[in-house]
Amino acid sequence: MKVYIQPKGITLVGKSWQIKHMLKQYASRYHTVEEWISSSQPKSKPSLKVLP
Repeated sequence: MKVYIQPKGITLVGKSWQIKHMLKQYASRYHTVEEWISSSQPKSKPSLKVLP
C-alpha cells in the first residue's frame, strides 16, 4: 500500500480492500482532502536573522 500526497491531490496505490481500509482510517481523522493534504505537508521554518 502506497500513499502519495501532492500539493493538489492524493494518490492511493494498492489492492481495493487496502484502499478502502485506508480511506476509512483517514476519514475518521480528516473531514476533507484539503485538511489531509495541509496536515501532511511540512511546515516551513522561519528564517533566522543574525543580530549585530
